[in-house]
Amino acid sequence: MRRSGIAAWVAALVGTSAAAQTPAQIPAQIPAKAAVCSACHGEGGNAVIATNPILAGQNSRYLYLQLRDFQEGRRSDPQMSAMVAGLTRDEMRELADYYSQQKPKSLNFKVDPEKAKLGKLKADETLCTMCHMGGFAGQNEIPRVAGQNFDYIVKQLTDFKARKRTNDAGNMTSVANTLNERDIENLAHYLTGL
Repeated sequence: MRRSGIAAWVAALVGTSAAAQTPAQIPAQIPAKAAVCSACHGEGGNAVIATNPILAGQNSRYLYLQLRDFQEGRRSDPQMSAMVAGLTRDEMRELADYYSQQKPKSLNFKVDPEKAKLGKLKADETLCTMCHMGGFAGQNEIPRVAGQNFDYIVKQLTDFKARKRTNDAGNMTSVANTLNERDIENLAHYLTGL
């Protein structure tokens, strides 16, 4: 092998080795508690029950805070509250990190293009991207809502409007109060289709 060939081979080997070490490329170890979660949230956090949220690709900080809120009673759901009751903070962080590293799968939901168009207009009007960011990818304690289950989005917006869900310091309640049922449906079509 010529010297330039050896140098290229070493560079490729080192580059491959370094890439293999990056956290984004190391498959997440499946936490033991995730087996229980998959019953409702699907394999790898890809919920097939439309009223349940897709956890795959969600922000780790958001997931952790929601688990903590369920545990401490700031957010309520009979199943979730019971499921998180015995989790330690480390277990909640481990679950949140795991699900944040999973890839969300495409949904089979049939988006109505006209409703999605109206939903985008409403999202622009209510400045949703100020918190949920461009592409509705979320940030820190603000969830990714792009590609989320339609029924879950409708339920959460409806619960914020009715003040059944209040663990957001009032931000979503304020926005949801400006929405009617049609707005909520249109927003859900838009967000599910992203």
